[in-house]
Amino acid sequence: MLPQRRPRKKGRVEIIPMIDVMLFLLVFFIMITLQMITDKGLKLDLPTSSETKVLPHPHFVLNIVKDGDVVVKGKKMSLDQLQAFLAGNGDTKHTQVTIAADEMVPFKDFVHVMDICQKAGVTSIGIAAKPA
Repeated sequence: MLPQRRPRKKGRVEIIPMIDVMLFLLVFFIMITLQMITDKGLKLDLPTSSETKVLPHPHFVLNIVKDGDVVVKGKKMSLDQLQAFLAGNGDTKHTQVTIAADEMVPFKDFVHVMDICQKAGVTSIGIAAKPA
């Protein structure tokens, strides 16, 4: 008596895991794209520098306009409000801030904003400038 042959099974492509991977990639790319959206800034005449470098994308851009007001995410803030805003933003040791000051802003206003950042606990501070 001859041994019986089993019918050969055809390979199947499982579609459910492929859909899971595609949805994961979609969510991943959406999250990365949202991180790449920049803050809206103000029209400032930034000072020029011959030593400018590209900074990593900051959490906040602090705009100092000609009259000395500080604007963050489209809202004017006093220095006390700015300090409370930065301090209440979670882990300030990892918060990255870029200060963009109009070239006509008095240096004392710039120093006051840097002071407030340090009082709030922010240690990673960049200064915006135009390349020369």
